[in-house]
Amino acid sequence: MTTADKTSSRDRLLDAAARLSYRGGVGVGVEALCREAGVSKRSMYQLFDSKDAMLAASLERRVPRYEARLAHPHPETATPRERILHVFEQMTRSAADDDYHGCPYLAVLVELKDPEHPASVVARRVKEGLTESFRAEAESGGARDPELLARQLVLVFDGASARAGAKVEHLDDGLAVTTVIALLDAAGMD
Repeated sequence: MTTADKTSSRDRLLDAAARLSYRGGVGVGVEALCREAGVSKRSMYQLFDSKDAMLAASLERRVPRYEARLAHPHPETATPRERILHVFEQMTRSAADDDYHGCPYLAVLVELKDPEHPASVVARRVKEGLTESFRAEAESGGARDPELLARQLVLVFDGASARAGAKVEHLDDGLAVTTVIALLDAAGMD
């Protein structure tokens, strides 16, 4: 097998893990993952130590795309308030898609419940990064208590994305954004 074949098989497995675990949860079986990727189980275990390692690698691989989607397109000219609101506007847009199932990183944390699982480690780091990003923006924007505001914003983000992903809430009426505006105003952010 050439390096290109291994890379291709690895990419196909990571893509399959991303698709199947997002739609059906992290309990997706190795057989289904390999079938979706068109890769044998033997090849999978040559590329990854375990299914858990493959799930963690799949989550890790999606981080740059996830963060880029939430980042304001003009961060150098946008205010901290605008950068925070952009995150919630993007989530609202994503939630309108029929195949939206919520935040993939929150889903992993909820499903696995094991903080030491390799995929949980990746997911927790991403969620902590979002919290830190909110805290830094809140501080830059003059919030009275940046730490508290960051925690509140993550609570709204996770709650809204989970409810929209479960199809029990529709965000197209601006509910998440107006909730965040109220929090920013209450925190004294310009």
